[in-house]
Amino acid sequence: MPPPSDDDILVRAILSLQSEAEVKAFLDDLCTPSELRAFAERFKVARLLDEGQSSYREISEKTGASTTTVTRVARFLRDMPHQGYRRVLDRLKADKE
Repeated sequence: MPPPSDDDILVRAILSLQSEAEVKAFLDDLCTPSELRAFAERFKVARLLDEGQSSYREISEKTGASTTTVTRVARFLRDMPHQGYRRVLDRLKADKE
C-alpha cells in the first residue's frame, strides 16, 4: 500500500480538529491572510449562488470576486462530481432548522 499523500494527511489533520476555534487557529497558521480571504470569498459566492437571487455580475459586485471566479464556483456547485460545496451548504441549512 502506498503511503498517504500530502493531501490525505492534510484532510486527516483537518478532521482531527475539534472546535471552530481549533479550525480557525489551524487555518490562520496554514494560510496567508489573502488565501483565507480567497477561501471565504469563494464560499460566499457559493452561498449567494445557492440562494439563486442574484446574477453572476451582482454576485461579483457583492463579493469582489471576478466573474470568472463566480462562473467557476457555479460550475463546481452545479456540475462537478465532488459536490463539496453542495454538501456543506446543505448541512449548514440543516443546522439552521
